Amino acid sequence: MKKLAFTRQVPGRHWVGDGFPVRSLFTYDDSGAALSPFLLLDYAGPHVFPPTSRKLGVGEHPHRGFETVTIVYDGEVDHRDSSGGGGRIGPGDVQWMTAAGGLVHEEFHSPGFAQRGGRFEMVQLWVNLPERSKLAPPRYQGIRAGQIPTVTLADGAGTLRVIAGSHAGIAGPARTVTPIDVWDVHLHQGRQTTLTVQAGHTAAIVVLAGTLVLGSGERLEGPRLAVFERQGERISLQAESAVHLLFLGGEPIDEPIVGYGPFVMNSREGIEQAIIDFQAGRMGNLGEIAGSEIARSG
Repeated sequence: MKKLAFTRQVPGRHWVGDGFPVRSLFTYDDSGAALSPFLLLDYAGPHVFPPTSRKLGVGEHPHRGFETVTIVYDGEVDHRDSSGGGGRIGPGDVQWMTAAGGLVHEEFHSPGFAQRGGRFEMVQLWVNLPERSKLAPPRYQGIRAGQIPTVTLADGAGTLRVIAGSHAGIAGPARTVTPIDVWDVHLHQGRQTTLTVQAGHTAAIVVLAGTLVLGSGERLEGPRLAVFERQGERISLQAESAVHLLFLGGEPIDEPIVGYGPFVMNSREGIEQAIIDFQAGRMGNLGEIAGSEIARSG
């Protein structure tokens, strides 16, 4: 069994733009080494937005050196970036954006969702890239809910969606730069399951909702983060109530992490160059992208 290394209670909410009320479960400043290759996880919502004609979200901003993974549970998010990537993701969909050498993008509630209003809930995960890939060309993966395989857990314990990596021989659709597992898990009240994971990899559980009891006896009431030691291959979970969680596993990237806001590189010089390149317009401009209409992408 993997031993529990530490847990972390989620801090209070803060707003990213005017469309994303988030709680940051971890950041590269406080947990970059312990959670490599994962840099940051923001949990937005649940929050009910009233109907509006306003454009809610975050306007044009840059990224370099990593990937953003957005998983929507309720609501709709429109995205477009200066590499030509873009799409609309709704409940169950995933957006995997590899910023790599640099781009600018924007994220807003879809016009239809803004006009209707309603419950909004999503997660955004930042995944580090190794030095060899930090300046590679950007790419975008828009993954529909129907493309993500769902595994029924043994003894009717619940279900597991394989977004990235594999579980029980079933592979997820996301293309990753380094070996990564991202599993979206629902456990039924009173049921127990054991996750088999990769020895030597980082392993963390993000309890989004419900109350979970680990094999060690630790009780986690969502939202909360649990990080495990890298040795061992199994994690035992007991659902005290219905539980929704994310499992994050990945091969650690044993390289320096130097971050400055939306840039994560291996050195201060890399950060300085990212700032210069962004200010010089070398990460592109959304005004250069023909057409501003967002279409649902797959």
